[in-house]
Amino acid sequence: MKFEWQDLTLGDIVETVIDYRGKTPKKLGGDWSDTGYRAFSAKNIKTGQIVQCESIRFVDEAMYHKWMKEEIQRGDILITSEAPFGQIFYWDSDEKIVLSQRLFGVRIKKQYDSRFVYYYMTTNEFQSEMDHRATGTTVVGLRQPELMKCALRCPDYETQRKISAILTAIDNKIAVNEAINHNLQQQARAIYREWFVDFAPNGGIMPTDWKLGRLKDILRLKRNAIKVGDEPLLPYLPIDVIPMNTFALTEFRPNEEAQSSLITFDTDDIVIGAMRVYFHRVVLAPCRGITRTTCFVLAPHDSDYFAFGLLCCDQDSTIDYAQTTSKGSTMPYAVWDGGLGDMEIVIPPREIALKFNDIIKPMLRQIQASYFENLNLRNMRDSLLPKLMSGEIDVSEVEL
Repeated sequence: MKFEWQDLTLGDIVETVIDYRGKTPKKLGGDWSDTGYRAFSAKNIKTGQIVQCESIRFVDEAMYHKWMKEEIQRGDILITSEAPFGQIFYWDSDEKIVLSQRLFGVRIKKQYDSRFVYYYMTTNEFQSEMDHRATGTTVVGLRQPELMKCALRCPDYETQRKISAILTAIDNKIAVNEAINHNLQQQARAIYREWFVDFAPNGGIMPTDWKLGRLKDILRLKRNAIKVGDEPLLPYLPIDVIPMNTFALTEFRPNEEAQSSLITFDTDDIVIGAMRVYFHRVVLAPCRGITRTTCFVLAPHDSDYFAFGLLCCDQDSTIDYAQTTSKGSTMPYAVWDGGLGDMEIVIPPREIALKFNDIIKPMLRQIQASYFENLNLRNMRDSLLPKLMSGEIDVSEVEL
């Protein structure tokens, strides 16, 4: 069944535009705070995700009220105006936040379903509309008046709600899996700290069956560079967008020019960002794939130290050491020999590493399984999205 769709512009359905992009704490007579209200900028918003959380800054209560005369509410839609341009995020929280650089919000009129509008804005059709109205060459951006002219099509309100409910159910399942993974990661880190950092046996004296060593004693650097024709099409891991144990894989077939900057990894390899801005990216590979040589690909010499090696890499002290021993000035990079690989660590005996493996490995396997489930869920959502938005799929029998 084809629904009756109404042709509109975004301006027709927007009640309020919340735009404070020119404001800064300095301009308002203050400064950033160490805690308080989070201030999001465009670099923290990727469609459907909050990213680079470590870069989010804060303002105190007085600055918040000076800045946000119109507050962001649950159901508002955040949009990046440039660098990056056209990223969309649905704000589904009562948390009070500040909209900072290159980011503004829109509030949809009550007679329209804001989630439906959010999902419509993520479609290729609407994204193409924004691209068409954007300006600039070096930095592409979209002025607010042009954004309001972007066209979209809406069915009746009840149909909007049914469509958004289907897509929201998928996104909610993805969010649950991500929350479970986050909890498992925190548990693994806490157990590692308890066993190997804060254990302090014998009043802080290291047991005689433990030994001092270096990171390279338990992990080896893999240098298996890819060659064109040697590998089938493999998943590609862009290190710039991933937190620990989470993948953002795309398909990528290297050409002659790209092959010298690519390296393969195998299931359960540890992939670490080796450029300074990405030092905190530590990933357990859930499958075979390829990434850039701006990453370290590490594997344990002894599989008994598999989980210990991963969690050892995921410590603030390891990241600090990578920074301290990095080379270069314009874009500092970590080195293995004479650098991170030589970081001094305490190495437990094999029987303790095995016990640690027995506890942590099921957690890591669950994280990997959830990753693949979420990959399938995202593919399902992305496949359904255009069909739902065109009316190709009849939702008239869906019950809310």
